[in-house]
Amino acid sequence: MKIMLAYDGSRNARLALEQTMQMFHNNAPTLVLVGVAENPRDATDANEDLFQEEYRELKAQLQEGVETAVKGGFDAELLIAEGDARKLLLQATHKEKPDLLVIARHSHQPDPSFIAKSLNAIFDEFDYMTFGSVSSFLTRRAECPLLILPTGDSAAQE
Repeated sequence: MKIMLAYDGSRNARLALEQTMQMFHNNAPTLVLVGVAENPRDATDANEDLFQEEYRELKAQLQEGVETAVKGGFDAELLIAEGDARKLLLQATHKEKPDLLVIARHSHQPDPSFIAKSLNAIFDEFDYMTFGSVSSFLTRRAECPLLILPTGDSAAQE
């Protein structure tokens, strides 16, 4: 069994990894953690430097996620792509043919810092107005089963 998990190292992604490991431990699946670094909108040197830093951070977070899964007794690997997260996650499912794709639902409780909360609110609103969410996109287009895991306090209370 192969389970693909959209993973960016965020609090929600870490919670989704933990939940996936708990739910599927007895199935002994291979976990494929997929991260997407979004390309800068223009090709200035400053933007390229920021992108390279984001790429390095994402790769490190993916490696930490893989290490967590391996410590939990799973076979695990990582994939990293550059571009639009929605489209590249969909392409990854076509290429890897997972038995299940797991993504974390956005919560209204981002990482605790003020800056993260402010930026998250702005980007969530922008995504909603212009593109829709990654989970909505994949729900309509993924050709494999999709599991959207709740995160935040509501998930802990259930």
